[in-house]
Amino acid sequence: MSDPTEIIIENGETVPTQVPLATERQQKRTHRKLLPKLLRVAGRIPFADDLAAAYYCALDPKTPGKVKMVLFAALGYFVLPIDAVPDVLAGLGFTDDATVLATALGIVGVHIQEHHRTAAARLLGLPQKAST
Repeated sequence: MSDPTEIIIENGETVPTQVPLATERQQKRTHRKLLPKLLRVAGRIPFADDLAAAYYCALDPKTPGKVKMVLFAALGYFVLPIDAVPDVLAGLGFTDDATVLATALGIVGVHIQEHHRTAAARLLGLPQKAST
């Protein structure tokens, strides 16, 4: 697909909304860079489980395009080698990444389902929640 946009009609709107979509290339780059960095720094960042859950939500075919766009933007910021606060600064390095992710989750976090969180916990080796 050469045009990275999708026309979406949501919630009974009669006028379609045109939104840019993360291209397949962007998704592959995020996949290639996100997981190694996440696994490398997971013990140092308290939001690793949210980051991984956002990743699995962004990959889910049931997730709406607009939501994927927001999540891939936040995930892409995490893997950028250059950001507002360099990740190598002790104590401060990931605060900007956490802020970007928290903002994204505030906007689209309702779309992160329990199976996304379960997959994230499995990836990070965290204890699984007991089924009720």
